[in-house]
Amino acid sequence: MRMSRIRSVGALGIVLIGPLVVGGVTQESNSADIQVIVNMVQLNVAVTDNKGDYISGLHPEDFVVTEDGIPQKIATFGEGNERTRRIEGAAEASAPSASAGAQSALPESASANVLSSLVAGSNVFILFDTSNYMYRGFVFAQDAISDFVRSLESADKIAFYSYSRDLSRSSALTKDRTQILHSVRSAVAGDDAALYNSLLLTVKDAAQYQGRKVIVVFSNGPDNSSVVPPEDVAELAQSTGTVIYMISTRAAQLEPVSTAVFERMTAATGGKAYFAKNWKEEKQAFSSIREDLAHLYSLAYYPKPNPNRGWRQITVKLAGSRNSYHIRTRNGYRPLPSHFSTAENRAPEQDASGVN
Repeated sequence: MRMSRIRSVGALGIVLIGPLVVGGVTQESNSADIQVIVNMVQLNVAVTDNKGDYISGLHPEDFVVTEDGIPQKIATFGEGNERTRRIEGAAEASAPSASAGAQSALPESASANVLSSLVAGSNVFILFDTSNYMYRGFVFAQDAISDFVRSLESADKIAFYSYSRDLSRSSALTKDRTQILHSVRSAVAGDDAALYNSLLLTVKDAAQYQGRKVIVVFSNGPDNSSVVPPEDVAELAQSTGTVIYMISTRAAQLEPVSTAVFERMTAATGGKAYFAKNWKEEKQAFSSIREDLAHLYSLAYYPKPNPNRGWRQITVKLAGSRNSYHIRTRNGYRPLPSHFSTAENRAPEQDASGVN
């Protein structure tokens, strides 16, 4: 019998609890520093017209964001790889009420510090299939990945992972392109493919970082040895605000189940799936992903009070008469409870709601 999603995720040690400390307030009766924990939700939003061309130059007021039908106020905003900027007054208007003698509003200095930590560029994790499905066309795939690495903006940080039955963290997140390219060229083909196991662990790694989190998967075939279902991977990626792009070859496209799973998973996180018939189309797919990253809008908000502690539906629309435009972003997340911690006991971890 298949385990529940929570248990199957837990089997690989995935912990979805990681508070972000954003401000300190001292109680009158206690000298301990009381930290307000705020769940800030980040969205990466692509806007295109009917021809598929990107729409640029939009402003925060052009976006209407709701969570379970509750209107939200945008706290930070950025376009492409520009530095995300703070929207004045948004954090104070949306911050949750405090308790236990702490102030009810998020301190101005604290919110400014958190929002200024959202920097330009993306954290890009490349996950390369080195299973026995990759014996054919291995060098062409390495060429396509190398070109993609060189083409990314200088502000982007890159990590390179590979997988067959196990995940290999070949290169940690860095701006050093030479290091990444060396890792790409050093990859060797392995045995069976455990795509979903490896992707789940990659999502967990990405969730530890602030800012935009992106995973680009190159897969040449279906998964034949994972113990984690793809639905668990998709939910974790949604709840951590991680965008997944997948590039697959014609061999994987011939597997209808894999094709459907790849398309559903990427769409749920705000990414896209590409199916390349040859090495030229592989390079074109990587180029399309680079263009997508350069045109994404980064929006973030502090959720307004909502009694729903389960899955929350996110809807993003454009204000005014722009029905001809198309929006792509993640469609929801599972929140963590807001709470307080003292300075002595707090852990410098990140919230699982795509908090930054």
